[in-house]
Amino acid sequence: MTSSDGPTGRNGAQGRRNGVRGARCIALIGPFASGKTTLLEAILARTGRISRPGSIAANSTVGDNTPEARNHAMSVGLNVASISFLDDEFTFIDCPGSVEFAHEGALALPACDMAVVVCEADAKRVPAVQLILKQLNEAKVPHLLFLNKVDISQAAIADIIPNLQPASEKPLVLRQIPISENGVATGFVDLASERAYVYRERAQSEIIELPKGIASDEKVARFQMLEKLADYDDELMEQLLSDVTPANDRVFDDLTKELKDGLICPVLIGSAERGNGILRLLKALRHECPFVDETAARLGLSDVPSAAYVFKSVHTKAGGKLSFVRVLTGEIPDGAIVTGRDGQEVRAAGIFSIQGEETSKRSGAKAGDTIALGRLDAIHSGETITVGKTPIRQISTPDAPQPVLAIGLGLKDRKDEVKLSAAAAKLVDEDPSLVLEHNADMHQILLHGQGEMHLRVSLERLQRKYGIEVVRERRRVGYKETIKSGTEVRGRHKKQSGGHGQFGDVKLDIQPLPRSTGVMFGEKITGGAIPRNFIPSVEIGVRDYLSEGPLGFPVVDVSVTLMDGSFHSVDSSDMAFRQAGRLAMTEGMPKCNPVLLEPIMSVSIVVPSESNARINGIISQRRGQILGFDARPEWPGWDVIQAHIPEAEMDNLIIDLRSATAGVGSFTSGFDHLAEVSGRLKDQVLAASKAVAA
Repeated sequence: MTSSDGPTGRNGAQGRRNGVRGARCIALIGPFASGKTTLLEAILARTGRISRPGSIAANSTVGDNTPEARNHAMSVGLNVASISFLDDEFTFIDCPGSVEFAHEGALALPACDMAVVVCEADAKRVPAVQLILKQLNEAKVPHLLFLNKVDISQAAIADIIPNLQPASEKPLVLRQIPISENGVATGFVDLASERAYVYRERAQSEIIELPKGIASDEKVARFQMLEKLADYDDELMEQLLSDVTPANDRVFDDLTKELKDGLICPVLIGSAERGNGILRLLKALRHECPFVDETAARLGLSDVPSAAYVFKSVHTKAGGKLSFVRVLTGEIPDGAIVTGRDGQEVRAAGIFSIQGEETSKRSGAKAGDTIALGRLDAIHSGETITVGKTPIRQISTPDAPQPVLAIGLGLKDRKDEVKLSAAAAKLVDEDPSLVLEHNADMHQILLHGQGEMHLRVSLERLQRKYGIEVVRERRRVGYKETIKSGTEVRGRHKKQSGGHGQFGDVKLDIQPLPRSTGVMFGEKITGGAIPRNFIPSVEIGVRDYLSEGPLGFPVVDVSVTLMDGSFHSVDSSDMAFRQAGRLAMTEGMPKCNPVLLEPIMSVSIVVPSESNARINGIISQRRGQILGFDARPEWPGWDVIQAHIPEAEMDNLIIDLRSATAGVGSFTSGFDHLAEVSGRLKDQVLAASKAVAA
């Protein structure tokens, strides 16, 4: 006996499937390796979109088919695919699970009607799930939980829900309980319909009689589900208090309404690998997922005749830029001119359907559709666009996270420098969580990103798509130097070589300044010892020298005063006094007890509280100073650790933090102050600097 579609409820989807309300868009999101891409394959296969599910191991999935994703066997970007199920249209956006690529998924979430959080029934994954649920709550996206891999889970589902609940601000409402034999899930009981099913691998589950051994567990679990629903439905609460069994239609209606209103987070179970629980998930989405008009209302755009949201940009080799777009209201005709956030008008060079990496031309798009628009070069990810002439209100989107790792880019061929800037701009357009920096002080091009894999994949894309091969360099540290004592010194530049000679003579007073004061230049010339028009040239010579002091680093916190000097009416010149100033500094600065300074960063580390001891050790190993601990506001079970850590010790900090926190720890940082470096460490820095200079 095959499973039926089940009740639709009083406000269910029946009667709304004439296409007026458009295709629905659902994000698949979850921690790394939770099975999202496998779930998408199972959905595509179950609905006949593909003949059989592909696998990551065999490099045969619809999504994750870029060389970078294949090479690393992980999602490194969004995957988009559409299906038709019982005459309803759905688009699924498979979001990367790694925190290093999470911003791409975060940009897509605002315009999704709903999200399916894919996770394992494993208490160790709670912090990772909490990151995702927080993100969904902030975006106000309705969501449900799909507990994957129940066929291999060693934990009881009833025990997992209390462990997962602290990760969710909304009550987790268990919709199904497993039927197990010898510790293996062989089926499930749907608590809303009170039907029992037995799994059939990659096929429809079959309805069976409710096993006697699970009947009491089903009653308890169903009552717990109804109690949570009744918290938002007074009539249902009265029925429970009066021992009246509510009608199944009423239960389905409550599940639908409370999910859409963002009051609860339903929990379903299954195995994407075996294709178990897929049909139940699809039917839940069909009945309970909001339509695009409800999403437009949530985003405050229901009164806007034409609105669409750009959630991803891709620069292709042959076809130029493609902008992935969710149409929220109105229609986009072929050849449409769209207006962006800043009023820029761009004609779309084609409208395309998306299925993995494949695109196909189409004639137009309506509300609900997820499409790609060609050559919107002036439009960027995160913009809300319109077919109208006037810019419309923008959807609130998450800011790109602060980078946590940087590498230097050295070019094998200097001719590629111009190409690198253009190609890197495209990389950043595709992925706003990347930052390219031309650091003039360090004479280095830096690529900042969200982690080691994030940067590695970016360099692979740079070579594959744009043919630019770079040499990866360690980021240089912004060491400085200053002085501890002062001196007075004379500098004289005199040169005679026929004709006009060169003559400049200065007396300088060099003194230390308090930390963070900077470099100050002044003069106390009296009696016309030096013509005033030459004084700026002396300052230029002084500052020239201070760009690289006696230890080889930029000098800070120094006062230089021009006290006296002399000139020649014929041979003195701007260049002569510039050289005299530099010569005086060259002679005087080594006498002023120069010291090496290193930048100290103010670092704010966020981690689960249970990881504090390990994080303390990491900070100490990096010569850091812990300043304090605080509970992370609105994050139960998380702490914020404030610390000072030398910039030289910041490389790979994120790798250690994630290793100590199952991938969820992170930090933000900024320059705080300069501190003196002495002893063996100073010798090592100076030796390394001389080796580089050589």
